[in-house]
Amino acid sequence: MQSSNPVLNRLGQAAGQGRSQVQPPPSFGAPTGYGYPQSGYGVPPQAGATRAMTIDDVVTRTVGLLFVTGIFGAAAWTLLPDTGAVTGIALFGSLIAGLVLGLVISFTQVTNPAVIIPYAALQGVLLGVVSRWYEHAFNGIVIQAVIGTFGIFAIMAVLYKLQILRATPRFTKMVIGALVGVVVLSLANFIFYLFGLNLGLRDYGTEGKVGWLPIVFSLVIIVVAALTFVLDFDAVEQGVRQGLPEKFAWYCAFGILVGLIFLYWEILRMLSYLRR
Repeated sequence: MQSSNPVLNRLGQAAGQGRSQVQPPPSFGAPTGYGYPQSGYGVPPQAGATRAMTIDDVVTRTVGLLFVTGIFGAAAWTLLPDTGAVTGIALFGSLIAGLVLGLVISFTQVTNPAVIIPYAALQGVLLGVVSRWYEHAFNGIVIQAVIGTFGIFAIMAVLYKLQILRATPRFTKMVIGALVGVVVLSLANFIFYLFGLNLGLRDYGTEGKVGWLPIVFSLVIIVVAALTFVLDFDAVEQGVRQGLPEKFAWYCAFGILVGLIFLYWEILRMLSYLRR
C-alpha cells in the first residue's frame, strides 16, 4: 500500500496487525475453514473484536479534524495580538509541538483521537497566526488559498472516483520520486538561504518583484501535492478492503489533514508570489 504521504504509507503494516482484531461479518451457514468460526444464531462475537473501518468513517473524522483546525485557527486569528511575546510563543510553540506530535503519531501509528485532535488544534493555531500575517500583506489571499485547496482536493477526488487517475505502480513511483525531489530542493534552498545564499527556487520575503523560477517551482509543488491525493485515496481504499479496525479511520483522517495543510501552505505561497 504505497502512498507518498508518510502517514498513510504505513497503513499496509497496520493492516496485517489489525485484521485479527476485526469482527468478521456474520455468515449464516457458511462452512468453517475460511478463517471464521461457524456463524449463526446463538454464536457470540469474538472477544475483543471491533468493527472494520469504512470510507464513511474516514470522511467523518477528516471533517471533524478540519473543523477543529478551523476553530483554533479562527481563535488564534482573532484573539492573539498582531505582535508581542504571546503571539511569538503561540507561533513557535505550535510549530514545534505540532511537528513533534505529528512525527509521534506518524511513526507510532497512534489511532487515539485524544492525541490526534490536539495535533489538529496546534496546526490551527499555526495556520491562524501565519495566515493573518499573509492577509495583512496581501488582502484576500487567505480565502483564495482556502478555496484553491479544497477545490483541488475535490477535483482529485472526482478524478479518482471516475478512475481517470489510478495509483498504478508506475504512477506511484513517478509521484513519490517527484515529491522527494521537490522536498529535497526546498530544504537545500532554505539551507543555502540561511548562509546568505539563495538558489532562486524560493522567495522568503513579502516585498519586491518575484522572478519566474519561484513561481514555476511553487506550481510544480502544487501539482505534485495534488497528485499525492490519488495515492492517499488508494491507500485508504486498500485499508478498508483489507479490513483495518475502525480506530484506524482516525489515523487515515490525520494523514489526509497533513496533505491538505501542505497543499494550503504552497498555494498561499504561490498566491503571494503572484501578488508581487
